Amino acid sequence: MPSPIYKRVLLKLSGEALMGTRDYGLDNATVRAIAQDIKGVVALGVEVCVVVGGGNIFRGVAGASSGMERAQADSMGMLATVMNALAMQSALERAGVPTRVQSAIPMSSVCEPFIRRRAERHMEKGRVVIFAAGSGNPFFTTDTAAALRAAEMRCDALFKGTQVDGVYSADPRKNPNAERYVTLTYLDMLARDLAVMDAAAISLARENKLPIIVFNIHEQGAFTAVMQGEGRFTTVVDQ
Repeated sequence: MPSPIYKRVLLKLSGEALMGTRDYGLDNATVRAIAQDIKGVVALGVEVCVVVGGGNIFRGVAGASSGMERAQADSMGMLATVMNALAMQSALERAGVPTRVQSAIPMSSVCEPFIRRRAERHMEKGRVVIFAAGSGNPFFTTDTAAALRAAEMRCDALFKGTQVDGVYSADPRKNPNAERYVTLTYLDMLARDLAVMDAAAISLARENKLPIIVFNIHEQGAFTAVMQGEGRFTTVVDQ
């Protein structure tokens, strides 16, 4: 079996990735499948942490666009990510993977508060750490929170699990002629306005020389394969 390319990584999961074919909420089969993929990466000896979004339950931007105060709406979105984190923890532990949830918004009866050194210690012991509630601040996406946590945890790379197998020039589900990129630079992502991660997240990754690997989270075993340099994915690095 090929050795893993990275020793410590952060996996960013959108809330939509947990919906499966549903229009709202969580699809248990999809959550279990993702948990199995994470388990495969942990079995390689890789230290894994995860950031989850909350768009399958509530999206702050959508709440703000309907008249809600933005900071309040974003706080509701952060709570949605905690729900997703607990669901993913349950699936991972049922798969035999010890997992801890740390929230940027303290809620001690449900999960641990975010403490960087404690999270690092968990990972050193082979536990998966799921970071919930984004960065704990309104006006910042969970993509930005993922780049922040990856930098704080001194990860070797940030893996972004999406609905397609890499970064394309356009949505390949709508445009069959869309071009898939194998490698991009951070500046390419920003200049071409490729809507994979927001600009703040890409800039933060660039400042910390943190590679971004984009792959299809719904392809069973893709996370494990990409960790070994196999399969289809896009790598975003500096020049």
